[in-house]
Amino acid sequence: MNRIAASLIASSLVLGAAALLLPASAHGESLRMKVRQEQQMNLPTRGMTMDQVKREYGAPLKVLATRGGSSKFQPPIHRWEYANCIVYFEYSHVIHSVLRTPGPHSL
Repeated sequence: MNRIAASLIASSLVLGAAALLLPASAHGESLRMKVRQEQQMNLPTRGMTMDQVKREYGAPLKVLATRGGSSKFQPPIHRWEYANCIVYFEYSHVIHSVLRTPGPHSL
């Protein structure tokens, strides 16, 4: 009886763990698709200055509040929103550009 109970518990744990892994792999694939889509688009690239971004992409639709900047270990991070992307700057240089994700807070 103990052997049967142990095998039932083990098999239910294996099935439960498998069910938990499925959504993670689906999320990972959607993230990979978003990264591929970003790579194909003409987004501001790392190292561009704020002036270069304004010249090439125009004025941002929205300039979000600056984060950080309280010490040399937390440099100021500026965020500019455009219709299709958000551009992140450290001081005055681009560190990352990402596609906008539709949601309740989108423009």
